[in-house]
Amino acid sequence: MPEGPEIRRAADMLEAAVQGKPLTDVWFALPQLTDFAPGLVGQRIEQIETRGKALLTHFSGGLTLYSHNQLYGVWRVVNAGETPQTNRVLRVKLQTADKAILLYSASDIAMLTAEQLARHPFLQRLGPDVLNMTLTAAQVKERLLSARFRQRRFSGLLLDQAFLAGLGNYLRVEILWYCALAPQHNAAELDDTQLDVLAQALLDIPRLSWQTRGTVYENKHHGALFRFRVFHRAGDVCERCGGIIEKTMLSSRPFYWCPGCQC
Repeated sequence: MPEGPEIRRAADMLEAAVQGKPLTDVWFALPQLTDFAPGLVGQRIEQIETRGKALLTHFSGGLTLYSHNQLYGVWRVVNAGETPQTNRVLRVKLQTADKAILLYSASDIAMLTAEQLARHPFLQRLGPDVLNMTLTAAQVKERLLSARFRQRRFSGLLLDQAFLAGLGNYLRVEILWYCALAPQHNAAELDDTQLDVLAQALLDIPRLSWQTRGTVYENKHHGALFRFRVFHRAGDVCERCGGIIEKTMLSSRPFYWCPGCQC
């Protein structure tokens, strides 16, 4: 299941292809969207925003296309006029003079005004997005200590999009290992130093994954690269303490940790 960094990289790819260019062709498969297509021709895509695992495609005329890939949805970039061979069902086509972005197989799609966007039930349930660069560690720490979240075990809390949007299972695993915390703990049990480390890691690790995951070299822009320290490494030696990484199931998801140093 893609997590926030993967969704943001997909949005970056889409923006690179079509942002700021007049739309020459717009097509929607869903009947409730077809009437919007003619009015979008000639408009520009100003921004493709991510909130957790939802994409918000903002058009210059003020409307926003909401889409959530769920399990099967996927966006593709193709040359204008190209029709890829695929068994997937095309739902959305947004085409410019040279490129088109295509959404396949997703079913959770809507066209929203600014007012409807502000009231959207899924978006209203989301916490702050970890890839929103205005979100600070101090704000995350305050959220950790709030009455709503301070007693929640990290095993479940770090999967809850109402706490922080964009987190997911591999990020849960890597953040807790980095902070040397066992998953059964909660924020109320931590001292101030531990809280500061956790709050910062909840931002730094997803952002590092977004910026560098898949990068295979280091340069002046990528002095550090994201890599799995424990995720999918059961039976390997922990690089911090020399213990053996183990695997179990927590909150119905596979969890990896080092019993030697996560306490």
